Amino acid sequence: MNHDIVRTQAGIGAESPLNAVLDTRADVLGMTQATHDAALQPRDPGGIPHVVRAALATRIARLHKDASLAAHYEGLMRQARASTAIARLADPAFKGEGDARLAAVLAYTDIATQAPKDASANDIAQLQQAGVSDADIVRLAELNAFLAYQIRLIAGLRLMKEFAL
Repeated sequence: MNHDIVRTQAGIGAESPLNAVLDTRADVLGMTQATHDAALQPRDPGGIPHVVRAALATRIARLHKDASLAAHYEGLMRQARASTAIARLADPAFKGEGDARLAAVLAYTDIATQAPKDASANDIAQLQQAGVSDADIVRLAELNAFLAYQIRLIAGLRLMKEFAL
């Protein structure tokens, strides 16, 4: 796994003035990378396998219209040899037709991505009613929270790079 995803995705190379600035925050970048690895490839994935996590992360990046980050997560899906059925999860147009559990997971992912302030206890109840365990609901929330943070961090660094002298 690439262990400098934030710099890579923000397009900050060794020669960039921002690279030196980021070096002063190596601890934060290291923790961000560790969280990426834990969210996408944890030792115990529970009921959300690594390949599904990569597909959901791709979906979230696509919902944010971040093609570069989506390509990163598509790479993780390829590494995990995602089936056609799993790869469909990455498509924001796919709503899990015919599978109540999958539909609930995708609906939760979409609302947590696009309108997190509108997420409610009802969304959690729908996950539970669809058979998603409480532990997997927490895992899903962690994945969504990490992606929200990562996307915003990278977007901010891209803006800084754009305006750097």
